[in-house]
Amino acid sequence: MSTAIYSHPDCSLHEMGDWHPETPARLQAIEDQLILARLDGLVERRGGSLAGEAAILRNHSRGVLDLVRENLPAAGEHYPLDGDTLLCKHSYQAALRAAGLALAATDDVIAGSVDNAFCAIRPPGHHARPGEPMGFCLFNNVAIAARHALDVHGLERVAIVDFDVHHGNGTDESFRDDPRVLMASFFQHPFYPYTEPTPLTATSVNIPVPAYSGGDVVRKLVQEHWLPALHAHRPQMIFISAGFDAHKEDDLGGMALVEADYAWMTHQLVDVARQHAKGRIVSCLEGGYNLSALGRSVAVHVKALAELD
Repeated sequence: MSTAIYSHPDCSLHEMGDWHPETPARLQAIEDQLILARLDGLVERRGGSLAGEAAILRNHSRGVLDLVRENLPAAGEHYPLDGDTLLCKHSYQAALRAAGLALAATDDVIAGSVDNAFCAIRPPGHHARPGEPMGFCLFNNVAIAARHALDVHGLERVAIVDFDVHHGNGTDESFRDDPRVLMASFFQHPFYPYTEPTPLTATSVNIPVPAYSGGDVVRKLVQEHWLPALHAHRPQMIFISAGFDAHKEDDLGGMALVEADYAWMTHQLVDVARQHAKGRIVSCLEGGYNLSALGRSVAVHVKALAELD
């Protein structure tokens, strides 16, 4: 498979203070591990433009866009949107760039210039609701990219798979009533954002798991729930909300996955994409706050996307 990594220096401009775990150092940790894994010469590097307003507004209200754009503080200061989501002077630029990279990856994968893509972007997105930023997230990158695939490129069915430790409540809300979109996830429960479990349906396969769940639990639910739903939906493209905070070394989560689990999940999704979606996958970084575990997990995820392991 031909795999490209999408990123841009703008994604490191957003910062929420030295105390905050969602830090620009996350992207540097990923870069360091990609170099150690000797992936630099094996996967292409690409960039992308800032997302336009129209792309953001396909998934978010005008109020969300204005809230972020109109409350940027002076250099060195922060504006709180909630207790753990803050704006700095460059947050709007970074958020538009993150969404724009997800859009560029979507365009390129659909055009066939690459088979799949990993977007090393921040701020993350899957908690951002249609009408409200929250949970470290400003704009919902994966939801914006999925809507672009559907509404601009005309795809009829896509799937969003979220393996972050926290439920992607913003993504879930964005597509809850859209039969074109299957969302499949697991999430630690009870845990932030304290989503109550909902019944499984043909297009909503969001499965709560208890704290300390490891790879055995996750692999079983993937085999018993995700894969049958994905094959039944026959997505023409798969988007991944790639959070790595379910890793056993990540203190912001309480699960016990290891790198081999992320590689295994990725291989399952590559196989589904090959069968139904011409191999098309766009994966976007979400959580992952232990820098070493994050970098190592992204490296195996990219290797699996590129089928290099």
